[in-house]
Amino acid sequence: MTLPRPVRYDDLTRIRATRPDEIARAAANRQRRGLPADGERLLVIAADHPARGALAVRDRPLAMASRPDLLERLQVALARPGVDGVLASPDVLEDLLLLGALEGKLAFGSMNRGGLQGSVFELDDRFTGFDAASIDAMRLDGGKMLCRIDPADHATVATLESCARAVTDLARRQLMAMVEPFWSLRSETGSVRNDLSPDAVIRAISVAQALGVTSAYTWLKIPAVAEMERVMAATTLPALLLGGDPPDIDAAYADWGRALRLPGVRGLVVGRALLYPPDDDVATAVDAAAALVRGAGS
Repeated sequence: MTLPRPVRYDDLTRIRATRPDEIARAAANRQRRGLPADGERLLVIAADHPARGALAVRDRPLAMASRPDLLERLQVALARPGVDGVLASPDVLEDLLLLGALEGKLAFGSMNRGGLQGSVFELDDRFTGFDAASIDAMRLDGGKMLCRIDPADHATVATLESCARAVTDLARRQLMAMVEPFWSLRSETGSVRNDLSPDAVIRAISVAQALGVTSAYTWLKIPAVAEMERVMAATTLPALLLGGDPPDIDAAYADWGRALRLPGVRGLVVGRALLYPPDDDVATAVDAAAALVRGAGS
């Protein structure tokens, strides 16, 4: 996986150490693009998992640990036809800006990464990444927030309040608020599990879509689950399907394809499944997802 690129990876650290203002300059000069027209769908590559300490892909616990390798995979993905943009934490987006990989692409900033995977405070999803002001200043296209709801965990209410504030702040700047809601619970061992039953997803959507003083700029980021027709009937907001880390990629493509036919589903936001496919062929995995998205929008 090699591409010609304007900045070598060994230059990134040098630029950050000696000319950090280059990041703001690259953001100011980036060629932007608009959201899709009616009938079109989005394919966005997600790369905000490392910021929450989630580095594993299937049976590889440190698959996402190498930043040069991750950036290489992201460049391959972003260069494929039909890929509209990327969702990432500040550090990853800044590297991609310096590499010139975001020209003509949508760029969404990940906002709350404080609920570190496996921690006792995992459901206290503090906003440790982008805020609305920095998303606006960097000329990004919106912000994404994780909103896990566990009625048995007191941290949930603080997360809800923080997400509501972020939705409001983004809407005041006419920027997309991409909300990723889950109904969650802790197992007896302390690990957090998201309930992916249709009823639980509907309940999470119902809470998430009411966050903030307006939902005019809110989009949902939700899993493709059973009974998607009933799930999507719970909202009038546009929704993007998340990818997760599916054990069976072929089954995942089939699930995405069925859900993409629903009018409220506006595309895919997929990370690990496309960046680290079982055969490590990023281009082919991305092309297959792009074909699904294009087919649904035609």
